[in-house]
Amino acid sequence: MKIIILGAGQVGTSVTDILSREVGADITLVDLDEDHLNLLQNRYDIRTVVGHASYPEVLERAGCQDADLILAVTNSDETNIAACQIASILYNTPRKIARVRAIEYTNVSGLMGDGGLNIDYIISPEEIVTTELQRLIERPGALQVLDFASGRIQLVAIQAYHDGPLVGHELRELKDHLSRDIDTRVVAIYRRGDAIMPDGDTVIEVDDEVFFIAATEHIRAVMAEMRKLDRPVQSIMLAGAGNIGVRLASALEDKGYKVKLIEKDAERASEVSQILKRTIVLHGDSADEDLLRTENIEAVDVFCAITNADEANILSAMLAKQLGARRVMSIVNRSAYVDLVQRTTIDIAYSPKQATIGSVLPKFRTGTLEAVHSLRFGTAEAIEAIALADRSSKVVGRSVEEIPLPRGTIIGAILRDEQVIIPHHDTVIKHEDHIILFVQEKKHIQDVVSLFQVSATFL
Repeated sequence: MKIIILGAGQVGTSVTDILSREVGADITLVDLDEDHLNLLQNRYDIRTVVGHASYPEVLERAGCQDADLILAVTNSDETNIAACQIASILYNTPRKIARVRAIEYTNVSGLMGDGGLNIDYIISPEEIVTTELQRLIERPGALQVLDFASGRIQLVAIQAYHDGPLVGHELRELKDHLSRDIDTRVVAIYRRGDAIMPDGDTVIEVDDEVFFIAATEHIRAVMAEMRKLDRPVQSIMLAGAGNIGVRLASALEDKGYKVKLIEKDAERASEVSQILKRTIVLHGDSADEDLLRTENIEAVDVFCAITNADEANILSAMLAKQLGARRVMSIVNRSAYVDLVQRTTIDIAYSPKQATIGSVLPKFRTGTLEAVHSLRFGTAEAIEAIALADRSSKVVGRSVEEIPLPRGTIIGAILRDEQVIIPHHDTVIKHEDHIILFVQEKKHIQDVVSLFQVSATFL
């Protein structure tokens, strides 16, 4: 597959890193920063082109005339939209993906796609991050919450506490604790940073990071086995009134939460106060101890730092925790900060970059992938694939135990029509089943994807 990536920022570079390791990926990266491109060209087996991403001459030098896919992820919505449109008009590029941040574009019906700007898929990082942060707030105690099968199935990571009924017991006892209509699968356990492949004999220990999968309506019951459930969230404080901060505040106030939003810039704070309906907008520094105390930080259920500066986010979240906030979350963009943050008092360090990349990757892979999500800051992945009854299918008609899954890969759940199935070794895969898999080692992703690939003539 010949791919052109426009923009060598965080997303463009990360996608290049992932795809450059896959067989058959012919990648050209376009950016204005020649020095940065030279560094990436030396690191990866790719072509680079220096120039403005939406200029026809630059797209032609990048090989747009015979490209299979173009990914436009520059810092400019207008450049990304224009580049995809030009690629469609001049070169009839088959697939076009654009990152578009402004809600003024994404909220207009019919603007994108056939009959509009002919962009096949829009990436909206703010929308992705807002949705995932909201899920974490709505699942108190969860470290990560991922949706699959149009929200019918969730994969949740949770830290086991000493007060959890299953802690100190074997996993096989879990089914005895739950009511008969609830089924779940623990797909991974991380203990002191090391991955453990769980089986019935595995004993859950305090501080284990447990990943389990279940029908969405059963998630809360399973979480209660790992730790005493936190009381429902009522009071939320957000730090940062950027696009994500405003989107999240709006979504949360619509759900009835009590929300306060702190913004350092006076003009922005005033502007946002006119947009939001029930959120209290405060002008000030989220790392100001006096301000936090005045606003009763000790009564806040969730403090979420979502400014554009990692350092400010980390410091304000740590301070909020020290002053009594029950749970604190921080956006962390730099990978180098992740390990440092994991060892602090911050409950959740969230990576917008990983979330955005996860939404993009299924569009590159040639199998029948519906979703790809990074776990534990990219050390593992969870994917949703559709099993199709192609004559060469390696999964349809086979039982789970007959499928040649790579080491460390588990089928956690299946959506069949409207039924959520937690499969056993003898469960047979059927045509159009949605399969949710946990992949412990990212190097095996392509092997998993190849299991679901169909022939080019499949209808």
